[in-house]
Formats: sequence, structure tokens, C-alpha cells
Amino acid sequence: MEKINVGLIGFGTVGTGVVKVLQKSGALISERLGAEIVLKRVADHDTTTDRGVTLPDGVLVSDASVIIDDPEIDIVVELIGGTGAAKELTLQAIEKGKHIATANKALLSTHGKEIFSLAADKGVEVGFEASVGGGIPVLKALREGLAANHIDSMYGIINGTANYILSKMKNEGGKFEDVLKLAQEMGYAEADPTYDVDGIDTAHKLALLINIAYGTYITHEDVYTEGIRSINQLDIDFASEFGLTIKLLAIAKSIDGKVEARVHPTMIPSEHPLATVDGAYNAVFMHGDAVGSVMFYGLGAGMEPTASAVVADIIDICRDIKSGGVGRTAPLSTLPAAIKEVELKATEELDIQYYMRFLVTDSPGVLASISGVLGAHNISIYSVIQHERKVGGAVALVIRTHHAMERELRAAVAEIEELEVTKEKVVYIRIEETLGASE
Repeated sequence: MEKINVGLIGFGTVGTGVVKVLQKSGALISERLGAEIVLKRVADHDTTTDRGVTLPDGVLVSDASVIIDDPEIDIVVELIGGTGAAKELTLQAIEKGKHIATANKALLSTHGKEIFSLAADKGVEVGFEASVGGGIPVLKALREGLAANHIDSMYGIINGTANYILSKMKNEGGKFEDVLKLAQEMGYAEADPTYDVDGIDTAHKLALLINIAYGTYITHEDVYTEGIRSINQLDIDFASEFGLTIKLLAIAKSIDGKVEARVHPTMIPSEHPLATVDGAYNAVFMHGDAVGSVMFYGLGAGMEPTASAVVADIIDICRDIKSGGVGRTAPLSTLPAAIKEVELKATEELDIQYYMRFLVTDSPGVLASISGVLGAHNISIYSVIQHERKVGGAVALVIRTHHAMERELRAAVAEIEELEVTKEKVVYIRIEETLGASE
């Protein structure tokens, strides 16, 4: 049986998972592929820690160049993360004519243009299914299964840490800081959770989804990004009263020739399938002009779910090597010559509904003062909730608006925060009421 050699760089959690999947499913993979995948080398600075898997003598090395320089290795799997050494090693491997499989969303959302262009020049493939959604085969579906569709909209819950925190707060209550600490203790959140709770990780992934869906090159820096640190238990409770659920959503829409690209806490109808995605699970909901609405759901992280996607990329590359079909599918689905710039819609141009929470003095005329400012900025009130419950001597006043322009809302918020009756910064959260149904 034909053998195809693989070199793995990075023997951490996902790297260990890849080894486990290859060892556990080796016979099954060979039956489906008609070739044997041989893990010839594994490179990692740490060659002594017990990962719970056994490698043959001489396979584990400390120097990644051993893999890059080995002419017998056909595929390099990059799992070290980051955009420094990972970029250099990936480019070196491509220069040597080696195919790439990676889970590195930060690398590809930042330097994808350079990497994909070089891969096209060298006639090699880049597989990156595991970079978005862990074990969910969403990129393959978007690149191939939905290739005949214009994608009108995409909504993603694609960070398990943020979703775990928001789900825990909704289902059991608690302050953000306390739930974050619990998530860290349980291993759902990193010691430094910045990328997860500030939406940066989600923005990296959304950039890749947009690049595939719309045949373009944008980076995470082009994505408007907010995190979940400002979400309060009050907001979650009030959302429930409106029949809404708060999720950290990645949102992309193609409307009138412009593409929206934004990541932020969003209130969505509690009966929508995305609202039921709890814990560390991920989901991506898309609407295509031909297929209609589709949703992909599953574990977005973890050793073996992510390794499942990495190994799937290895198998796909092996199939193309065997069949002489390397380059059959462009990494971003669109052929390199057809990649184009898209115009991104400014967030200030958004025209949607908003949830607004004010902490104000418990005195007559407060609602009139606030509604007067909103009216002056063409913002119409949909409904109002005010409870007797006091927060530090002030009361919470909540307003749900009709559709309003974001630039008008921001101007109104700045004015309201200057009112004597306002005791804290105004919290506002965007509401997505249809999620693809009418786009």
C-alpha cells in the first residue's frame, strides 16, 4: 500500500489529539484512503513530557527544521499557534513544496494572503478546517457543499469560552467575573482570557469565514469587535423578559454590495436554534440564496474534536496527492485570480433594533428626559421596562428601540450620559430579530 509521510510541528493538546486519532483510526483511514498515512516526525521543544501516547523511537525531535528539510515528508501539520515562528515555518515548508494542514486561525486571518499566494505559486495545498469551529466541518461545507450559493448572511457562536460564560450566567446566574473565574478553574478559559472574552478570537474566525464566503482577503482588524466584559446579570434577566437571549455573535451580511463584518454581544430570539447553543458548544447559521438556511453545530474546541478536523484535512490532501488533483479546490473556494476587494459597511451605518439600559435616579420626569433625547435623534421606543429594584441607590430603566441608525444611537447615548439623572454609563446591545429569515 502507498505510504504518505506527515510531519507534525507542535505536540501540545491538539498535536497529541492528532497522534491519538491517527493511531486509533489508522486502519479505518487506510480503508477509506487507499494509502497509509505515516507520521514520520513530530517536533516540539518539549521532548520529555508524557502526553499519554507512544511514538516510535526517533520520531519525536526538538528541531522543526528536521521536518522542513526532509524531502520524504509530503505534508506538514503546523500546530504551534501564534503568528511568529508558525508563519516562518509554514512559509519555509511551502517553499520546499510541502502541503500544509493547520488549526491556526490567527496566522491565516492575519497572513493568509501571503500564505495562500505562495501555496498557489508552489502548487501545494493549505488545509485549515480546524481553525474555525473545532470539529465542525463548516469550512468544507462553505467551500464545497455551498459553492453554488451567494451567502446572504452568517451568524456564528464560535468561541466556546465566551459561550460557556454567557450560558452559565443565563442558566444559573452570577457575576461575569465570578463565572469567568469558574471557567478558568474548569479549564474552559485561559489564564489570560483576553482573546476569548474580548471577541478577538471570534474576529479571527469570522475573517476566515468572510474570505471564503465572499472571495476576498480581510483580516481580523477589519472586523468591528466588542467583547462580553460589560454584560451584567441585569442585562441577561431583562433580555429574558423580552423573549431574547444574549450571545457573542460573529455576524457577516452581504447587502447592497457591501459586507457587514462585526463581532459583539447580540440579543437574539430565544426560540432561534442559535439561542439554544449552550456551554462550550459552537454553531454557525448561514443563509444562502439557493439552499436557504442551514446550521452547523458541535464542539468548537478540545483535543480530539479539533484533531478530527486536522486529520480530515490531511486525508483530503492525501486524496488529492493520490489522484493527481492537487489544487482541485482553492483554499478560499474562489480561484486566486478572482479574489477581489469588498467594501465593508461601517458600523455607524447599521440600522437595527437596540436594547438600552440606564441606571438613573428614582425621580419623576426621568423617562421623559431620556425619551426626549432619543426622539431628537430619530430613535423610536418599542417598549419600556422599569422595576422597583434599586442598584446602588439608582433604578434600572430599560428601553427596547425600533430600528435606529447606530450613529444616531451613539450620539444619543453620549448626550444621555451627560444628564444629571444618569448615574452610570449607558449599556446598549444590538438586537438581531430575523437571523437570515428575510435577508
